[in-house]
Amino acid sequence: MKNVGIRFGAEMRLISVILFLVEFVRGAVLISLLPIYGTRVLGLSLDVIGIAITAHYLTDTLLKMVIGYLLDRFSIRFVVRTGLLISLAGVFLIQFANVAWLFILAAALYGIGMSPIWIVCLTKVSDDNRASQMGFLYTVWLTGLGAGPIVCNILLDYYVNGTYFLLLILSIFAAFLAFFMNGAKAGGQQIQAIPLKRQLVALTERIKAMRMLLPGMILQTAGASMLVPVLPSFAERELGLAGAQYSLLLTAGGVCAAAGLIPMGRLSDKLGGKKWFLIFGFAIFAAGLYMLAWRLPFWYCLVIVVILGLSYAAILPAWNALLAAYVPPKQEGLGWGLLSTVEGLGGMIGPLAGGVLAASFGSRTVIWVSAVLFGLIALLYVLIPATKMNGK
Repeated sequence: MKNVGIRFGAEMRLISVILFLVEFVRGAVLISLLPIYGTRVLGLSLDVIGIAITAHYLTDTLLKMVIGYLLDRFSIRFVVRTGLLISLAGVFLIQFANVAWLFILAAALYGIGMSPIWIVCLTKVSDDNRASQMGFLYTVWLTGLGAGPIVCNILLDYYVNGTYFLLLILSIFAAFLAFFMNGAKAGGQQIQAIPLKRQLVALTERIKAMRMLLPGMILQTAGASMLVPVLPSFAERELGLAGAQYSLLLTAGGVCAAAGLIPMGRLSDKLGGKKWFLIFGFAIFAAGLYMLAWRLPFWYCLVIVVILGLSYAAILPAWNALLAAYVPPKQEGLGWGLLSTVEGLGGMIGPLAGGVLAASFGSRTVIWVSAVLFGLIALLYVLIPATKMNGK
């Protein structure tokens, strides 16, 4: 990890720290603070909390392309700083949001400022070592996103208000660090010479060129996100796991995914095998999910979850390197914003589809459907020509 950090330079080390803080707070807010603080302290109902979380993801997804355009027009420091200050306003409002509309507004504001820092990371990674460097960034992202809820859940048992103020302080610190970021634009200073109309034409051509990849982009985020609302009930009712066992499974999967990201990224760069990394990664992930639905004993489930984490680590860096080939030069902000928006569509559809399927047919059905989707994605990448996997 040290070598990757040196390759990035001081600027990306700063951005990595900001990314960790942002994702730590985001994981804690969405998974722990909004549900627990909203019910215990603010006295809000679960349906209001559900709408608030949806509002967060809605603003986060829909604004990605707009933020990408702004990153090409204004300095990285200005866009990230402004976004984090808006998110800070959302976190600050939570303590006063004892009415539904204000609570939902606070969550929506919080979602607005989340996108810039990740899109900046995507624009700053070099093409030569993209999979390796994205492995490092995904490790930072996954560690922050996972550590936030764990720490928050422990603290909320003892200090509800204190936990809220800790997250508020971390949000302030992240916004403060953004003042020290680079003042350049995401696509370089030359971006001013490219009119918006020409940028949109170039992006449209790239989208047409990658049209065979678009179904996979949406299906893979939908297949993953449809598991979110059903996993706790599936673990408890179908697998018969206690809370501690379920936490151990989540931790094992997350640790293996985080630990495997950098080695898998380096291996992908070395072998130049984006296509086969994706095929085997998605195929193994599909098989693991299918086996998980067999109601096997805990220790078998633990082995399956470890395999799922490693396959996820193989997919992420290779997938990002694949998308990078379709981002037009000097339009990194707008390009990554558009691609992130397309991916986000699946993330918006998935939880709703998973909830409906679980209510109608049970949580095991959701696991099977998700496994089938990932298997179809692997098959899709088998059929796609190798040239399409290289941005041609």
